[in-house]
Amino acid sequence: MFKTKGFAAPAPKAPLAPFQFERRELRDNDVHIEIQYCGVCHSDVHQVRDEWGHGAFPMVPGHEIVGKVLAVGPKVKKFKVGDLAGVGCMVDSCLECRSCKEGLEQYCENGFVGTYNSKEKDGKTPTYGGYSDSIVTREEFCLKISPKLNLAAVAPLLCAGITTYSPLRHWKVSKGQKVGVVGLGGLGHMAVKLANAMGANVVVFTTSASKVEDAKRLGAHEVVISKNLEQMKTHANSFDFIIDTVSAPHDYNLYISLLHRDGNMVLVGLPDKPPELYAGNLIMGRRKLGGSLIGGIAETQEMLDFCAEHNIVSDIEMIPIQKINEAYERMIKSDVKYRFVIDMKSLA
Repeated sequence: MFKTKGFAAPAPKAPLAPFQFERRELRDNDVHIEIQYCGVCHSDVHQVRDEWGHGAFPMVPGHEIVGKVLAVGPKVKKFKVGDLAGVGCMVDSCLECRSCKEGLEQYCENGFVGTYNSKEKDGKTPTYGGYSDSIVTREEFCLKISPKLNLAAVAPLLCAGITTYSPLRHWKVSKGQKVGVVGLGGLGHMAVKLANAMGANVVVFTTSASKVEDAKRLGAHEVVISKNLEQMKTHANSFDFIIDTVSAPHDYNLYISLLHRDGNMVLVGLPDKPPELYAGNLIMGRRKLGGSLIGGIAETQEMLDFCAEHNIVSDIEMIPIQKINEAYERMIKSDVKYRFVIDMKSLA
């Protein structure tokens, strides 16, 4: 067993604090990674505060993990000691169901194993996440990281990056299409960068006038203040695709009406209240509303390679682990541009 240092929430809504635990001994196909950086996702806050229910405590959050390979099992083929490697939101799945065989492990019909707040396949061993100094994960769920990119700024790609890349790819966003991005936070700013790199004409919707210039810096061709209904109306029936990254309750109907005939709107944010939808907005333009959950392992690797090719990383603010509780409060207030990343050297 590997003794591991980390930070954990001892109980729902309790502040995170130092926590020691053990990682398993290497199995034949395991990779042992020294975690150098871990991104801080808004879902970490939800789960630590048990806002989604089913929280298992003590909880070590973190599923945007990058670092260096310390050791590999005897049957590992893709990684060697010293390689850069990443781990995202999943560390296992059945690999046998239809979804897994199609490379869609995030939709595993027997349930994927989350990087934290989950149980390993034995049904009893808790998984602990990336707010720690190392992790042991099976090779099939490890990602290769390009040394060309800033490693700390790569970490959020393992969740924020793939969560926005996957729907852009699935709905075949391409050069010349008009793409809307609702919200400019951790997810939204990645959607802007990725859609722009795919050649789309990107329009950002935000409630904050202070974000206009930043959105343009990130690659938006236009910015609409969504509270301004006159601005909104000028874009009616014009979008090929809209990705909605907002996790607070808001009116989806405003955006659906902006889609062109056969346009698609996809949700990646998860508000805590069910929406009210006017079916006419869908029926009259044969428009479609869908959802998307992270991405499979092969697609996540594709995303990382795409980002390396186009020099895309997340905009980050680095913090020591000792400031994680403060970072959570700032995230709730949207006081970060655009992702906190923990420097794991601070654990020492």
